[in-house]
Amino acid sequence: MPRSKDVTATNLVLEPYQIIIRPILTEKAFFIAQGQRNAYTFEVHKLASKTMIKDAIETIYKVKVVSVHTQNRQGKKRRTRKGVGVTRSWKKAIVKLSPEGRIDLY
Repeated sequence: MPRSKDVTATNLVLEPYQIIIRPILTEKAFFIAQGQRNAYTFEVHKLASKTMIKDAIETIYKVKVVSVHTQNRQGKKRRTRKGVGVTRSWKKAIVKLSPEGRIDLY
């Protein structure tokens, strides 16, 4: 039986590996992961809440999460041969870990 916090607003049950789609490995993400911030960036499922993201990170990586910040990223317009298209919209999560927690992504 799924916990109530694992169910989205549309009654969709998500497993931890469905919530976390992929880590985002950019220069900026690498910079905030190092040093004092100790925060990691992930692409997450659009319907996932902050508590669902926190539980998924703690389950998958076995670390203690302090806070989660999310952003809904709008798709961008792109010109193609046949007209104008739009890239897909996605959700980004920045997860701050406790000082002793580390995730080996790089």
